[in-house]
Amino acid sequence: MRHGDAHKKFSMPKSQRRALFSNLTGALLTHEQITITLTRAKELRTFADKMITYAKKGDLNSRRLAAGFLRNNEVVSKLFSTLAERYKERNGGYTRVLKSGFRYGDCAPMAIIELVDRDVNAKGAKDLARVAAEKAAAAEAEKAESETTENK
Repeated sequence: MRHGDAHKKFSMPKSQRRALFSNLTGALLTHEQITITLTRAKELRTFADKMITYAKKGDLNSRRLAAGFLRNNEVVSKLFSTLAERYKERNGGYTRVLKSGFRYGDCAPMAIIELVDRDVNAKGAKDLARVAAEKAAAAEAEKAESETTENK
């Protein structure tokens, strides 16, 4: 009998596995494309598709279920505003898994999982904004430091 074989176990406890896929789903919804191992990508599809289905429903209970799983309000707001509008006409199949060779260290099969009809500029946009803000802050600090040394 195959009772309870809905998901792979990945040799980890249930709580650890839930945290892993919660974080991976959040990363996928934020960046709209990530690179992970092939088996994790295939398993991640179910969680990501479920979250987008919740977003398409759009009611309060669906928002609470998504927020309880993702635990990140920024991702939930993007999910219910941007992604729900993008996929409102599509009936499932929101993700695509592309094989991308093997990892150098242990030769594990790698895959790229991405959202169908994704925004190409979304990948790394948050990091680019953070780096630009850090550079601006460093430039301001240097400017303030040079002004204080000139005044002395």
